[in-house]
Amino acid sequence: MNVLGEQAAVLPEVDPQRPSVARIHNFLLGGRHNFAADRHAAAAARGAMPELPAILRLNRQFLREAVRLAVESGVEQFLDLGCGIPAAGDTFDVARRLNPRSRVVGVDIEPVAFVHGRRRFDGDPGADVLYGDLLDAAEVLAAPAVRETLDLARPVCLMLVSVAHFIPDTGRLLAALGTYRSAVSPGSLLAVTHARRKTSSPRVEQVRRIYNNTTAPMVGRDEAETAALFGDWALREPGVQSFGSWCPAPGRQCVSATAEGAFLVGVAGKS
Repeated sequence: MNVLGEQAAVLPEVDPQRPSVARIHNFLLGGRHNFAADRHAAAAARGAMPELPAILRLNRQFLREAVRLAVESGVEQFLDLGCGIPAAGDTFDVARRLNPRSRVVGVDIEPVAFVHGRRRFDGDPGADVLYGDLLDAAEVLAAPAVRETLDLARPVCLMLVSVAHFIPDTGRLLAALGTYRSAVSPGSLLAVTHARRKTSSPRVEQVRRIYNNTTAPMVGRDEAETAALFGDWALREPGVQSFGSWCPAPGRQCVSATAEGAFLVGVAGKS
């Protein structure tokens, strides 16, 4: 089969001179699928906020906890919204290690993430990746990659990790998440991480300026705004909290209190 499939024809040309959020994060997490412009932006962001790599690693720790919670709840399907470039410790990797029967579909608007995802999943009937904008929820849910891999009549865990704070259009984000939540069956889960809005400081503004020159601007949201992303689904205890408060078990925290409090996390379920 053609590794890239039919969507290859619609992929835009990648501009290696314009940093990409997905490729910056790939570099900061030790990946190799990035360009010099991404590495330069990553170095500038890390210079302004040295805790940034630790923050990304803690997001991955939360991802592992959320996938574990889903698997322990009997969920075997995952729709990873803004899946990023494939790497060890991502949703597919964790879900398959915990349950080899897990079915996973990733969605990303970064062409590099799509290309490497398709190569990774080639020949795997239980996994696929879709090149698309997660905000176009109806199109995502109707895509063959989703319809042929996931059974929406059974519970699905929706993953929104390290991506919502790169979507400044709150109205479109809320509408899209409402469509996803309506489409999945009772027993489904939604896991979210989000950059926490705090009092502005020179280094926070510098990081924001760096990301504003990439493929996606960055926006922080507070606890109430982040909780709204879950709609009327029931939040699992302890609700929307910082990583350090949500996941306090020994061995799951980084030594930096700044990194632990930099972002909000939560998991909610559909009854």
